[in-house]
Amino acid sequence: MGRVAELAGVSVRTLHHYDEIGLAQPSARTSAGYRAYSAGDVERLREVLAFRRLGFGLREIADLVDDPHTDAVARLHRLRGLLLDQRDRAAAMVTAIDKELEARAMGVRTTSEERLHPLGARLYENIGSAYPATRRTEPRIAAQVWQALGDARTVLNVGAGTGSYEPPDRDVIAVEPSAVMRAQRPEGSAPCVAAAAERLPFPDRSFDAAMAFSTVHHWRDPVAGLREMRRVARRVVVFTHDATDAGWRDRFWLSRDYLPEVGHLVAGRPSVDQLARAFGARLEPVLIPWDCADGFFEAYWRRPEAYLEEPVRRAISVWTRVGPEAERRAVAALREDLSSGRWAERNRHLVDLDAAELGLRLLVA
Repeated sequence: MGRVAELAGVSVRTLHHYDEIGLAQPSARTSAGYRAYSAGDVERLREVLAFRRLGFGLREIADLVDDPHTDAVARLHRLRGLLLDQRDRAAAMVTAIDKELEARAMGVRTTSEERLHPLGARLYENIGSAYPATRRTEPRIAAQVWQALGDARTVLNVGAGTGSYEPPDRDVIAVEPSAVMRAQRPEGSAPCVAAAAERLPFPDRSFDAAMAFSTVHHWRDPVAGLREMRRVARRVVVFTHDATDAGWRDRFWLSRDYLPEVGHLVAGRPSVDQLARAFGARLEPVLIPWDCADGFFEAYWRRPEAYLEEPVRRAISVWTRVGPEAERRAVAALREDLSSGRWAERNRHLVDLDAAELGLRLLVA
């Protein structure tokens, strides 16, 4: 046990505690009869320690590593996604601190709010103020979402943002962790609770249905969030995108020709099939109309000039996540191709389409 503790960078006392509570127990025996860690025990301990260092509680970790619906490979993919998310947040913090150091070197004093922002900011805080301008309910997609809700009268909207796609003829409770988003919910909208998807503050089966629209990719642990939705509701409807197809990047010209960094954003995240299996969902394709009213990433597939507009990009999280250098390069290249006619020549097959299949999906359980 001492050798394992040394290799893992934890105390022997910690390993004894994990043993006592049944979280990570040595099951093998040495020739002298002492208990030892087998290869399987080490693999489990590795997962326990990784989740622990990501901030999960011991009870949560036990549920994760004992999950009968996942194997070691699936848990490694999940860990990788969580670690990449943590890395991205750390990188954003470093960038913000570098900007402050640069400002101070120039004799510019930052405000108290600016000093605290790198520590407390989340992605929605950075993009949320731009949402009202371009992120509105698209009626044709809303009809598909609301039909999937079936006869549900009480609905929980998780990651609700500013309230788009909340059905007006049902009793809705919203959940949204971002104060910026909550502040922009219109007067008369559904009551909104400050909470995260992974820990919904409601008893089991509190709602007829739970829905989540274009938000799962922002969650710290999508699988945990989806299972929480399943716990509190008898029906679950989730709008997300499918990035599992090997050729998915080629479906949309923006990620194919101008912003290949999008591929790095989904690397390590659970696939749409893994998400569906996590709560027993079926998949439904969602077509995007050419004049889509909701300005999400793929919405302007037949209106490329829109991506040249700063307000449009600021309301799409992808542009913030890829960083300013990639954004400047992509916008410059797109502007040049629109001016030269190269974009029109390359994408002439889109002109006569009324709707496009670009990998958007409803997960319904």
